[in-house]
Amino acid sequence: MSMEIDLPEGWAVKTLQDVSAGVNAIVDGPFGSHLKNSDFIDDPINGVPVLTTKNLEGNYSNDKVRFISKSKFEQLKRSQVSSGDILVAKIGSIGKIGIYPEGFRTAIIPANLLKFTVSKGENFRYVLYYLKSLGLQNKIRDIATATAQPAFNVTKFRRLPIPIPKRNVQNIIVDKIEELFSELDKGIENLKIAQQQLKVYRQAVLKWAFEGKLTNENVKDGKLPERWEWVKLVTLGELGRGKSKHRPRNEKSLFGGKYPFIQTGEVKAAGHTIKSFSQTYSEKGLAQSKLWPRGTLCITIAANIAETAFLGFDGCFPDSIVGFTANEKLINPRFIFYFFKGNQSRLEAFAPATAQKNINLNTLENLIIPYCSLDVQQQIVQEIESRLSVCDNMEETITDSLQQAEALRQSILKMAFEGKLVRSIKFDVYEQS
Repeated sequence: MSMEIDLPEGWAVKTLQDVSAGVNAIVDGPFGSHLKNSDFIDDPINGVPVLTTKNLEGNYSNDKVRFISKSKFEQLKRSQVSSGDILVAKIGSIGKIGIYPEGFRTAIIPANLLKFTVSKGENFRYVLYYLKSLGLQNKIRDIATATAQPAFNVTKFRRLPIPIPKRNVQNIIVDKIEELFSELDKGIENLKIAQQQLKVYRQAVLKWAFEGKLTNENVKDGKLPERWEWVKLVTLGELGRGKSKHRPRNEKSLFGGKYPFIQTGEVKAAGHTIKSFSQTYSEKGLAQSKLWPRGTLCITIAANIAETAFLGFDGCFPDSIVGFTANEKLINPRFIFYFFKGNQSRLEAFAPATAQKNINLNTLENLIIPYCSLDVQQQIVQEIESRLSVCDNMEETITDSLQQAEALRQSILKMAFEGKLVRSIKFDVYEQS
């Protein structure tokens, strides 16, 4: 596979194998038949670590690896990994890169990884940055099999091209990449700080709203504004669980009909309004449930507690969701929606400390909320939405900027490996040994 670019004088196109440390410098892990579950042992002190794709995130601690005996390791020694080796995912998340850290003991890789030991004659970071470049990542996708679980052949990987200047030019290029990346990373850090500040501000807006501070109410410390009161949620509308009878969730006869059936994950993902669904309920399902009207506020009470969103259609849901239909003569539904958004952690505190957190319908029936007149509710909702709209616009700008930063990072790498990043270097640099 050739490089389709014009490289500067003094550069050469080599293969990844050419810039490796030689025999067994680029290898994958053993086939599954050579490394079975029965080979793993519970001995982190004497055992040899077996790495996984999860380790590519940077955590190589004992609780993130499995172990085999030293005798088994000797049989699989071809796939050993040493400190400083580059790791590449070759099945699944193909092309994902990691480095086995300095100071770690020898390990091995399974079949879904390969290790790459770079030749000491090349600048390690030059090769590493090339592997992370979009140009090389696209070439990896080109050699991958088009299956549900993409994978690529190690022999084809070894033959992939890499543009190579002399070592001293590699050093200059790496220095320039890292100088530019350092400036870019500072900008990204500032953007992420701004994102976090927006998140804090959103919560502050929701807190102030129900303390009367957005409407300049007369507020005494720790008390509700004048003319406000505490009322139970159940007095402001209808509350009910999705199912009135408990039946197995996998009973096929309940599903496949014409009635939309939403689940907790769809409430969480909706944001404000649920507009799609992945399942439907049958007449039989409806007989032991209820068709809630469009505009119902869905409140999750299991797993992700107090996630809320409005139904965008008439629909059903399981007993892990509670529906609230507001009496609009008493309460603005969006007032309740924003109350839940601002008090999710408070509601989570009602859940018992179990693996699967949940609250019950009784918790919501006894939930007290700050209550004010409809006109004040409307004013509060407008103030919330005005401020959150500004946050949304800023968030969108930040997200766009982060995407542009990543595009710029790849642009820097592209220029680097086309020999365009250091054009100001005098020609004689390329002639040095």
